[in-house]
Amino acid sequence: MKITDLFNVKNKVAVVTGGSRGIGEMITAGFLANGVKVYITARKAPALLEKAKELSEKYEHECIPIPCDLSTKEGVEDFVNQIVNKENGIDFLINNAGAAWGEPFESFSEGGWDKVMDLNVKSLFFLTQKMKLLLTTNASLDDPSRVINIGSIDGLNVPALPTFSYSASKAAVHHLTRVLAAQLVKENILVNAIAPGPYPSNMLGAAVNHDYSEIEKRNPRKRVGTPEDIAGLVIFLCSRAGAYTVGETITSDGGIVKTASHNLS
Repeated sequence: MKITDLFNVKNKVAVVTGGSRGIGEMITAGFLANGVKVYITARKAPALLEKAKELSEKYEHECIPIPCDLSTKEGVEDFVNQIVNKENGIDFLINNAGAAWGEPFESFSEGGWDKVMDLNVKSLFFLTQKMKLLLTTNASLDDPSRVINIGSIDGLNVPALPTFSYSASKAAVHHLTRVLAAQLVKENILVNAIAPGPYPSNMLGAAVNHDYSEIEKRNPRKRVGTPEDIAGLVIFLCSRAGAYTVGETITSDGGIVKTASHNLS
């Protein structure tokens, strides 16, 4: 019952997609700080390589970059093959890579629709499918492997911005999480989702010119999310403490979704 045992993730192996910035970087840092070997992927190789080096040095643990475009099935297969060449099995898969797109309803483009759906839903499904053998290698009844899908509160609420494909894709991620959980739990792979609210990131920052003060004012907690908030939740789900939690979508939003009706002013 000691915290050091309940939340222990030391010597595990994780894959974090979109792990070089934003929420993905926060999750990666949390893993590395607690003794997890982490593979991160992103499209932009130079930034990815630099981030992996920076995080490895900061936390004195292995962060291994694999540049890859997960928006295509070929990219997914290439990425999985590279992991297979390096590891016999993995313990945690964090499906965090995602894209957003905003355009007025009248002119919303098919390209904006397909780009978001392909990366946020289709690639997430096929990466999990292709990673299944790696996830089953170390999985047992007492110590199951984990898949965590990063959704969004925009998949729970109606978003303020015209991001039609993004909110639809994240709602799909939440439901796909339940479907995958039912499929994989019998193989000792536990699937859950996290629906973050506002966290500092390139995606959110671009929409607000990286000024979060208005968002902080409107948040019930009067702040945006921190690395500790998201990393702590991921470590809970991946540790012994979270081993009886299956198919859930847990919000990490300062209370926006559950207390919205009280905070409209």
